[in-house]
Amino acid sequence: VKRKLQSPPGNPPLKRKPAKNTFKKPAAEADVREKGNPSPKPLPKKQLADNRNASQKSKPFIKTSSLFRNNPEIPAIHRKAVQQVQENVFTTDSFSQLELHPHLISTINTVLKISSMTSVQKQTIPVLLQGKDALVRSQTGSGKTLAYGIPLVQSLQGMESKIQRSDGPYALILVPTRELALQSFDTIQKLLKPFAWIVPGVLMGGEKRKSEKARLRKGINILISTPGRLVDHIKSTECIHFRRTQWLIIDEADRILDLGFEKDVAVILNALNAVRETRQNVLLSATLTEGVTRLADISLNDPISISIADEIQKAPKPASQTERQASSSPDCMDPENFAVPEKLKQYFMMVPSKLRLVTLAAFILEKCKFEKHHKMIIFFSSCEQVEFHYELLLKVLAGGPGSEQPEHSSGSSACLQFLRLHGDMAQEERTEVFQEFLKSKTGILLCTDVAARGLDLPQVTWIVQYNAPASPAEYIHRIGRTARIGCHGNSLLVLAPSEAEYVSLLASHKINVSEMKMEKVLSSLVKDDRFKLHKPRGKKSGGANPQEVRERATVLQTRFEDYIHSKEGNIRWAKKALQSFLCAYTTYPRNLKHIFHIRSLHLGHIAKSFGLRDAPQNLTALPAAGSKKKTKPRPKRSDLLKRTHGKRRLAEMLRSEYSSGMDTAGSSKVKKKRKQRKPG
Repeated sequence: VKRKLQSPPGNPPLKRKPAKNTFKKPAAEADVREKGNPSPKPLPKKQLADNRNASQKSKPFIKTSSLFRNNPEIPAIHRKAVQQVQENVFTTDSFSQLELHPHLISTINTVLKISSMTSVQKQTIPVLLQGKDALVRSQTGSGKTLAYGIPLVQSLQGMESKIQRSDGPYALILVPTRELALQSFDTIQKLLKPFAWIVPGVLMGGEKRKSEKARLRKGINILISTPGRLVDHIKSTECIHFRRTQWLIIDEADRILDLGFEKDVAVILNALNAVRETRQNVLLSATLTEGVTRLADISLNDPISISIADEIQKAPKPASQTERQASSSPDCMDPENFAVPEKLKQYFMMVPSKLRLVTLAAFILEKCKFEKHHKMIIFFSSCEQVEFHYELLLKVLAGGPGSEQPEHSSGSSACLQFLRLHGDMAQEERTEVFQEFLKSKTGILLCTDVAARGLDLPQVTWIVQYNAPASPAEYIHRIGRTARIGCHGNSLLVLAPSEAEYVSLLASHKINVSEMKMEKVLSSLVKDDRFKLHKPRGKKSGGANPQEVRERATVLQTRFEDYIHSKEGNIRWAKKALQSFLCAYTTYPRNLKHIFHIRSLHLGHIAKSFGLRDAPQNLTALPAAGSKKKTKPRPKRSDLLKRTHGKRRLAEMLRSEYSSGMDTAGSSKVKKKRKQRKPG
């Protein structure tokens, strides 16, 4: 022992070390102690180069380097080519062939700039001019508003006693959404240009009731309304009456029922029938559901069924009481097969959950920045997702404060104009956004299904369904926002690999979609230098080679994650959007659960598509999407035990107090003693 301690003279600190590092030379160890920290770095640098070095310089990039790893395989889709149901939108017939007022014909030609009728107009207008009820089924964007608007204006202007404003409503038009109400009002207003004595009006949620009541008092002859607001006025406004109502038109009937307005429609029908039973009823829809058939039974009287998609039935066929069931059966109006606009190209794209956000951004850049002249609508399944993606894409893609290269971002912001539309917005803002998108030649509208029905948004060239619709009927309504009235259009459906069977489901409804490759969309990132990876090595970039595409996609994902993780509020906001997506995912109908099941999702991968670096642990603690009630936090078990013990003690004391006088005195002494003890 003495020899061991004496061997390294003049180095007292080494006395503690030899037991631990007997295999090392003492001199080497002394060197290490003298030099301090710098020497251990070279070894870890080789092993953890990707983690340590990059965490100091470009931390998020390395954090997202797993973007292309551990993704599920994209299945090969084997499907038969399907012959789609086509409708001939236009006919050679002009409006002058109909027995219409000459001023009305000139208004259609000059103000609306329409010369020839569409198929649905050719078949519907003569039937309605005869005063018969009709059940009209035709594809979206085929001109159904004019199909009922023209005969309505023709019949009202030709009445023997001239209509007075104070007479009240002669026609009632029910529509599902506020935007469609505004659009229908605009169309009717244009048709009424030569007939100024007929006054149209619109009632809808979000507007001031007081001003609506004032308009009703003055008088509205053609009343366009959403069902909820009309029921509200029926119950609370004295001046509203339907004594002279001769027309009831229910537009987008299937959507009215989908939104849960069936009871409201029943209230409206009862209010109409209580005053006047004879009137002309029209029901219009792009899809024929069980609910629409039920609504037709209670609201229509011996209707004529008009189905444009049915190629065999070239002329309208009267449906008597015996034939009415047959008219709604698959032979006449097959609810399974949907008519698709002829010039609409439909695509789907398989995207692993991790890459959804990057792929969407790349698609937007490709179409709206590099190709330009595109107007796009992107559908989401919840309001929170619309708000989240609107802010995120606006800040990162359109050159917000998060971008590193202002010279590029300013150029892109000129091209990329983002707008949003959903049910949680204030009515004034909704109207403003709707009008702005209507007038603009380019732009990207992020929305929920509030914009999926009936809206005629001109020059829309792309429809992107970021979240798959809950039914093929909903799919048809969404894609119907493009390729309207014979124009060209495109649609893209984004699916996860686990949702591949949805393509076969669409094919079974005669909807033919062709595949677009994710890699092709991501390759457009090579054109944008903002997402270039600055590396000292490898100066040469081989065009759109897969490695460079992956690197740029990773840089873009990094930008998204940087923005989300820059503030605590942004992280909470991303978690809320993720939770709303998961809530919406659980609402798919039972017959689609084998395709869209919550258990088939990888939470960590989905979190990546919301700019989160890890799967959140406390999703249940967040308020549910759309919930306004503040729930009290659940008490801890220890607190509950304390409460129960306290209650037991009180019960025992009460029992002892009332059992006998002796016990009362004793217990009161105990009480006093306890009170005295408490302060100590």
